[in-house]
Amino acid sequence: MLLSPRLRAVNARRDRVARLTDLCHALLAERGEPSSAALAMEALAVYSTLDEPGRGEFFETLARDFGPDQESLLRAIDAYRATPTHRTLSALEQAIEPPRQELFRRLNMAPGGTAALVEMRGRILAMMGERTQLQPVEYDLAHLLRSWFNRGFITLQRIDWHTPAHILEKLIQYEAVHEINGWDDLRRRLAADRRCFGFFHPALPDEPLIFVEVALVRGLASAVQPLLDPASEMVDAERADTAIFYSISDCQPGLRGISFGNFLIKQVAAELQAELGKVKTFATLSPVPGLRAWLDKSLADLTLLPGGMKLAAWLEKTRGSASRRAAPVPEDLRELLTSLCAHYLTRVQRNDGRPDDAVARFHLRNGARLERINWSADTSARGLASYAGLMVNYLYELDEVERNHEAYVNEGRISASRRVEGLARALRWPEREPSPPPLAGGPREIANTG
Repeated sequence: MLLSPRLRAVNARRDRVARLTDLCHALLAERGEPSSAALAMEALAVYSTLDEPGRGEFFETLARDFGPDQESLLRAIDAYRATPTHRTLSALEQAIEPPRQELFRRLNMAPGGTAALVEMRGRILAMMGERTQLQPVEYDLAHLLRSWFNRGFITLQRIDWHTPAHILEKLIQYEAVHEINGWDDLRRRLAADRRCFGFFHPALPDEPLIFVEVALVRGLASAVQPLLDPASEMVDAERADTAIFYSISDCQPGLRGISFGNFLIKQVAAELQAELGKVKTFATLSPVPGLRAWLDKSLADLTLLPGGMKLAAWLEKTRGSASRRAAPVPEDLRELLTSLCAHYLTRVQRNDGRPDDAVARFHLRNGARLERINWSADTSARGLASYAGLMVNYLYELDEVERNHEAYVNEGRISASRRVEGLARALRWPEREPSPPPLAGGPREIANTG
């Protein structure tokens, strides 16, 4: 009987997944290094032929068939409890480690193995909403990647117009805060009054981990459109006194939550300070990506504030399509919205006690101070739709960075200027959120931060 094209495709996918699974078992059983490298190359070659459903089936196989042996683990636990020695502890550690961790180490022996494993984790993270059983596989990959991508391996490189074209193309591709509209736009962002830096890892020399874009200006920038305008007048970099970090983009979804260490901005600032001695102020012009969602969720409370009914009406009017949500914010909502933004950034937390806003988490953890909230700072459709056009200056005072970082991670203390704290205190929020517990150290929080 002839099979339909769909059934033939399903059977072919199952055959490839079975072949890949066999190769993984063989790779774990192999002891010779050359043979292991050859098997790893073949396994990754088969993996690369899988479609999305095939990858999902393979990841489920990793979760189901490559975990710790439960009987061996229980025996090791009992042995350690009976005789807690270094030998029984070592045996327990071996029993706890899932075979898939060793499988990932051996796959990493193949050329391009590290990139393939980073790509795998990115796909698993995207699937985990519907396939929660993949959590152990993601955990094991994250465990290894944290070791391989620690701060000691990360290098900082200046990106300019003479950087190889394939890296410049990736800058255009990965820019996630303010879209780069072609080569002319990119040329302006790499002009003499601009700086761009990339963080790289030796295992991925052609794959940037993070891009940081900087504008050299005089004074603290309060609006992003003048910085992005390709026709904007060029500033004499030698006369600039301020470096504005206006775009920070994560480039590898598979490294989300993998800490590269703190003080990334401080390292860039140190590079700029060494080059440009007159630049003394280092600050960001950052979006507030969680603001609109929080406002939409808080409509009932907003209506209890003076002017809140008008703000609620604007939120209702601009909910939905991007074109509708791009409507300008009425000027008479300025005082209320800036106070709400200050309240949101300094008072609204997740369950773990960290600020709700991802950009705030990143900069505060890196030792910045929440310095100023800027009205009508991003008038693009995206800026109006996502954060009502408000943007924030996070100030990096280099001699205060480490102190702010320690206060944030150890005590949960948010460093904010008197101006921002005054805005937050002036807001009579109907239901104050409970005080958060002290923050503990945790993974890097970076999400296309600007």
